[in-house]
Amino acid sequence: MDKSKRPFIKSKRSFRRRLPPIQSGDRIDYRNMSLISRFISEQGKILSRRVNRLTLKQQRLITIAIKQARILSLLPFLNNEKQFERIESTTRTANFRTKNK
Repeated sequence: MDKSKRPFIKSKRSFRRRLPPIQSGDRIDYRNMSLISRFISEQGKILSRRVNRLTLKQQRLITIAIKQARILSLLPFLNNEKQFERIESTTRTANFRTKNK
């Protein structure tokens, strides 16, 4: 059979529904650091709604809570530890090269 004339066949794989990241009992608040930290990347950025699998309302509340926690110094605005290490190591190698010449 030609590809263009082949009927669409839906796969019969079983689909396991994922649990929602926020249960009904969880309160979205700037003090709930264990909940908030799940929605922040290693760099300190707020993850997107698609990655988090949140509803629009939940994502807005999480974003507000993260921003409040940052203002109150409970969370850092940026997490540049890896970037700082990388810059430090490149300057060392650059200094080493100039000393050998």
